[in-house]
Amino acid sequence: MKRAFRKYHRQIAIILCLPLFLTLLTGMSFTIAHEWLHQDEFGELLLRIHTLEIIHLEKIYPLLNGLGLVGLLITGLSMTGLFRQRSDSHS
Repeated sequence: MKRAFRKYHRQIAIILCLPLFLTLLTGMSFTIAHEWLHQDEFGELLLRIHTLEIIHLEKIYPLLNGLGLVGLLITGLSMTGLFRQRSDSHS
């Protein structure tokens, strides 16, 4: 079972690598541009890229990112063995 979760985790990670990197990069850049440098127009552009509003995916992109992260969380936690049933070998 651990092997299957590792396979799924790897596949999800490969699929989400670019979208999550884009979200991370534009989110950090927006904060720097808007809050620190007071570049409001550039900040708005970064925010449109951040949510993919620029290509009209703003309604589904955050949901897909979130579902992908939930998938990574579930598969990652399952591989840690935290939720494994322990055998009672002392009986």
